[in-house]
Amino acid sequence: MIHPTAIIDPSARIGENVSIGPYCIIEADTVIGDDTVLKSHVVVANHTEIGRGNKIYPFASIGEDPQDKKFANEPTRLVIGDHNTIREYVTINRGTVDDDGITTVGSHNWIMAYVHIAHDCILGDHTILANCSSLAGHVHVGDHVILGGFTKLHQFCRVGAHAFTAMDSGFQKDVPPFVMAQGNPAKPRAINFEGLKRRGFDATRIAAIKKAYRIIYKSDLKLEQAMDELTALASESADVQMMVDFIKASSRSIIR
Repeated sequence: MIHPTAIIDPSARIGENVSIGPYCIIEADTVIGDDTVLKSHVVVANHTEIGRGNKIYPFASIGEDPQDKKFANEPTRLVIGDHNTIREYVTINRGTVDDDGITTVGSHNWIMAYVHIAHDCILGDHTILANCSSLAGHVHVGDHVILGGFTKLHQFCRVGAHAFTAMDSGFQKDVPPFVMAQGNPAKPRAINFEGLKRRGFDATRIAAIKKAYRIIYKSDLKLEQAMDELTALASESADVQMMVDFIKASSRSIIR
């Protein structure tokens, strides 16, 4: 299952039933989990851990040095979960000591061609990152998020769970959970109705999220005033509580 042209450091730990194709390079202090496939010309740089059942396509660069001028070859890491699809020319960089020293990619993600995930990012589970989306350093993306093609996220931005961004949108502020956004700079457009229905949200849950969206974006209240109403609504809805917690934790404020 390992092509004779592949170059693998003796310290690399390779799991069972792993396929490593032609001209792949696996550097030192790396882990590749069971049933993972590296098709060809994939580089897995040092201090990278890849879980089981992943499929990585040609010319992906996984775990290379962060694009940070302050980086001084510290032993930072990249950790990737299970059952991810990582397409051609994807670049995922390790973390930096300015953060926790680790870039994290969860499980069951679909990462399309030419996506860039920079140092210290955290990507959740079950996300879709369409072609050429770019995450600057320290970006956090929640579970079940979909980023349209050419989406651009400024460093330290956060995207809440179940959010959706339209093609070629740019973000300098945070996107709350469940929100669909479009434009550059991006503006909120609606809640992600179709995505929530597909994931089994019932009418009661969706109604509460819709009411919260209207409070934030349709009421003409200042954000501080809107938060008071959201907090009251959150006592009846765990989904609204998620929105409240997200907004309270925001350091860049939210798109409005």
